[in-house]
Amino acid sequence: MFRRAAEAVLTWEMHREMGVGIEAGAERAAPGVDVTVTLAGLIKAPCRVVWTLEEPRRAGWAYGTLPGHPESGEEAFVVDRTGDGTVWLTVHAFSRPATWYAKAGGPAARAFQHAYARRCGTVLRRLSGGDEQD
Repeated sequence: MFRRAAEAVLTWEMHREMGVGIEAGAERAAPGVDVTVTLAGLIKAPCRVVWTLEEPRRAGWAYGTLPGHPESGEEAFVVDRTGDGTVWLTVHAFSRPATWYAKAGGPAARAFQHAYARRCGTVLRRLSGGDEQD
């Protein structure tokens, strides 16, 4: 389950399965790769991968926003496998509004970020087989 989840995060599959558009300069996250996420077919969010991580028990990446992104900051997506085999996805972001519409959104923009992170976990669980019943 961990390996499948890690691949889904590192290859943009998790994001694509969420229904967002992904235009990436490479098929796999790597430092320096530019990626544009398109939300609702309208909002473009350009970013650049700033680091990646591929270890036996941890894998993931983070991006920094580029000009034109609704927010200014960074966001990381990291999959961890604990000692008992449990697999976790951590989505960590720090940002501030960078566009007029993100500023106008106020608390709703923050709520959207939280909902997006929860949706990442739901989609990744499905992709990695975490919802399978015995």
